[in-house]
Amino acid sequence: MITAIGNPVYDYIKTQKVDTKERILSGCSTNAALALAKLGMPVKLIGAVGDDFRARFADDLKRHNIEFDFFASKETGGFSLIYFDDFGNRTLDLIGRADVIGEISPELYSGSQAVLIGPILGEVTFEHIRAIRKSHNSLLFCDPQGLLRDADENGRISHGKPDGIEDILGLFDVVKPNELEGKVLTGIDCREDPYEAARIIKSWGPRLVIVTLAELGSVIYDGETFIDIPPYEIDLIDATGAGDTYMAGFTFEYLKTNGDLRRSGCFASCVSSIMIENVGPDFEMTESAVRARQEKLLAMEGFKVAVKVNS
Repeated sequence: MITAIGNPVYDYIKTQKVDTKERILSGCSTNAALALAKLGMPVKLIGAVGDDFRARFADDLKRHNIEFDFFASKETGGFSLIYFDDFGNRTLDLIGRADVIGEISPELYSGSQAVLIGPILGEVTFEHIRAIRKSHNSLLFCDPQGLLRDADENGRISHGKPDGIEDILGLFDVVKPNELEGKVLTGIDCREDPYEAARIIKSWGPRLVIVTLAELGSVIYDGETFIDIPPYEIDLIDATGAGDTYMAGFTFEYLKTNGDLRRSGCFASCVSSIMIENVGPDFEMTESAVRARQEKLLAMEGFKVAVKVNS
């Protein structure tokens, strides 16, 4: 069992190739849970949901074979995501903000092989994370996006580095920022030098740091060695959920291989590639399909991400 913690959202998404027209199920922890369930891993999602989407949310998760424990909220969270290119650049506006998750009892994630923390907008607090780390000795993975976001009075999302984030990220086994989050956290442009950004975050205490770089691939750092992971090239439909499902794929393979970082990174890249060939939760994915792609990436020995320091 893997437990993912973070509020689900129902988003409106418009890309260069698709327009959802209506709000669809998404969210960092939700997308990770969806990918894990499709891979055959038992998974639970914990988050806050309003009455506006509660019945639909319960039906959606049952349909995808995901266990869930939800907390009450005044409304369900959601964003409007308007992509203006094929590289994940977008406007991000709030259309619903769910409440902070209530007290998360250790019984809700006891026995989990891993706990994935993937907040959307501040609903998982530093106090939550300290309590989970204190009671959970297995793998603890952080996608920090929702720890770095805030919304103004017009619903426009901004990013900032909160006080004390270094100590909090130091509690995790794995921390996975994307290039924007890496810059917010370290001040480093990750398209110039993701390795230095990873070094800085690693100095705060996590065992592993992964910096994802969209179409360029990703970099994994364990404090001694950098591993450059290729992207699996596809016809991009919707970049939403790329990092979320990378987290799922990495965790799945990391547990299965007892910590093989290159295999885990390549598997993660391939899980992500399937997600972004689609829009919404109803994408098809099997472990065998991911492994066929993984073998192609594993064959790319000597790969280096195309960032400035490697040019």
